Amino acid sequence: MQRRTFIRFSALGLASLALPVQALAQDAYPAKPITVVVSFSAGGNNDVRARQLGVEVSKMLGKPVIIDNKPGASGNIGHEFISRAAADGYTLGIGAMGPLAVNPFVFPKVNFDPLKDFTPILLIEKAPLVLVTRTDKPFKSLKDVVAAAKAKPDSLTIGNAGPGGAHHLSGELFKQQAGISLLPVPYKGGGPASNALLAGEVDMMFEQTYAALPSIQAGRTRALAVTSEKRLPSLPDVPTMAELGYPKATVSNWLGLIGPKGMAPGVVKKLNESFNAALALPDLKAKITGPGNEIGGGSPEEFAAFIAAENKRWAQVVKAANIKID
Repeated sequence: MQRRTFIRFSALGLASLALPVQALAQDAYPAKPITVVVSFSAGGNNDVRARQLGVEVSKMLGKPVIIDNKPGASGNIGHEFISRAAADGYTLGIGAMGPLAVNPFVFPKVNFDPLKDFTPILLIEKAPLVLVTRTDKPFKSLKDVVAAAKAKPDSLTIGNAGPGGAHHLSGELFKQQAGISLLPVPYKGGGPASNALLAGEVDMMFEQTYAALPSIQAGRTRALAVTSEKRLPSLPDVPTMAELGYPKATVSNWLGLIGPKGMAPGVVKKLNESFNAALALPDLKAKITGPGNEIGGGSPEEFAAFIAAENKRWAQVVKAANIKID
């Protein structure tokens, strides 16, 4: 009886010691460099933002933040790598709209569950799109596009950066809400699609605002509408899709910070606070908002709810448009 009592109290004692040890480990975090995986090639928006944030956060945490590019399969390869990493806070990733909210519904198979296999840390930014057409095209407004599309279904072409991307999905949402039929023309990336628009190969496209601004400002393209919730400071005279009667065509190509599932709450809190602080820095803030993007921030819980809502939304759009990637 005494032996059983001793064992029971010893076990309780060990359990009570575990919490301070775990708390101590979280307080000591980080004790070594942190790797942030970017699931796309160097030079793109996900990569640029990760590097900008990494510089500032490394100063705050006192350890290097290393960016590791793992592109391929529309971001699936990098996200699978993140999902399989140790949940110790030393391997994080830039969680993107495609892999976390669209790819599970357009690919035959992805080797991760966006709602179960990751720890959301914070939303970094939302990047709205703008519907643009060449200035020599006859479309002066969104109303002109809808009228022309209804008069001759499938006669107007709309470029995109590939099936299932934000460019493509914005076009599908617009088509569904306006009750029109446009002919989608996919390209291998936003750059080739933009070049095709400028060359007159397609009539229009939804383009990332930061990428569209140079040609708009040079007078080569005309902005017809933006997909943001409010008008953008960079394009104050361009109405939103919602203003023009298409509120469901409000779209942002977003990105945030994620880690593998099971990360310690204390580590998540420290990372969330550090990245929120970096997003509040005036210089970085200007780099995000200057081209027309919107700063994220907020809590891990808010980011988790956002990802879940985006999953539900894009699953419905993909199903209605029958979008598939083999």
